Amino acid sequence: MSNWLSRIVVAAILLPIVLGVVYLGGWYLFALIAIAAAIALHEYWLLGRALSPLAPAGYIGGALALLGAQLDGVGWMLGGALTTFALAFLLKAISEARAAATAAISSTVTGALWICGGLGFLILLRHLPTHGRLALYTVLLSVWAGDTLAYLGGRLLGRHKMAPATSPGKTWEGFVFGTAATVFVAFVAMYKQHFLSIPQSIVLGVILAIAGPLGDLFESLLKRDAGVKDSGTLLGGHGGMLDRLDAFFFAAPAAYFAILAFTT
Repeated sequence: MSNWLSRIVVAAILLPIVLGVVYLGGWYLFALIAIAAAIALHEYWLLGRALSPLAPAGYIGGALALLGAQLDGVGWMLGGALTTFALAFLLKAISEARAAATAAISSTVTGALWICGGLGFLILLRHLPTHGRLALYTVLLSVWAGDTLAYLGGRLLGRHKMAPATSPGKTWEGFVFGTAATVFVAFVAMYKQHFLSIPQSIVLGVILAIAGPLGDLFESLLKRDAGVKDSGTLLGGHGGMLDRLDAFFFAAPAAYFAILAFTT
């Protein structure tokens, strides 16, 4: 199966499932995000294995972060994520491994905060008191649309590299296509929904169009250090779970705080 066909098949299978779970919300969404986070963390540990991350601490701290987001908002999510630091320190103190403590602990905390903290904001978006379902649908569809059009635009017209040393496949032409798609979807999703104004929906689209690629580039830095093209092969042409979710780790927090600023 070709890479492009594989991407289409995987998207056709997963998209209805994800959108259906978002519609249901609650613990159904929590369970889906927790599974995705566990897989993404596993891929992250493999990428950073040279630093000897303390995976048990990351799994526990990440789980507490997601549980905090589900039960009581940003504060508890942050508190859960920060337990990773104490747990990693404890595990390193009793470990016999010779890896540097700074590298091991910092890589562990980074994984929990980056992955589970980022995904926790998807839960928080769904929990917004008004139009939470609409907000999460808008973020998901806008980022997916931007990623898809950036990929197509880059392959068809890409000439000028955006970050050749970090991610050679990304081009400014693709970024322009992706930005247009992201802003358009955000505008259409919010239009006449009595939630955000037209200017606010456009600004939200611009924020997502910037934050999403930054999340992608951040993961590309990690993959460059690890010397790999993809974080895994779980999702066929999409790569690993980390490859599929990286944009949301930056886009979800940015969208959440932007929407709060617009609506409070």
